[in-house]
Amino acid sequence: MASLQYLRNLAQQSYRLARTTEAAGFLIRPTARLTDGKSTGGVMLTEKCIKRLKKINSKPDDYLRVTVDGGGCSGFQYNFRFENQLNKDDRVIEQEGVKVIIDEVSLEYMKGAVIDYHEELIRSSFRVIGNPNAEQGCSCGASFALK
Repeated sequence: MASLQYLRNLAQQSYRLARTTEAAGFLIRPTARLTDGKSTGGVMLTEKCIKRLKKINSKPDDYLRVTVDGGGCSGFQYNFRFENQLNKDDRVIEQEGVKVIIDEVSLEYMKGAVIDYHEELIRSSFRVIGNPNAEQGCSCGASFALK
């Protein structure tokens, strides 16, 4: 019975996220697949993220690594960097030819989230949106507090 309730909650969260991101102009491609056969935790990439990764990453062995570390103005912060090494606890998410790696610990904080690329006049960056585990965040979107 608990697993049925979990699936209902997950479906409701996905529906709310889809409505929110559609209204905000995001296009999410829910076709991420895991190259190592383990769970992605429902982490997805937006079309903007995929396009940007294709544009700036010319090396097939480089990955965008996303980590969650303690810090920032809300308690936890997202970090993004390119790497070409995989660790034992990494999950590789591949979508439309681009690869993102997230370690198991960070994945626990990001289950169900969406990785996006955002451009403004003053900056452009990768960011995590729609994280169902985050209760609040700072105005720049780099840090968050857990529910």
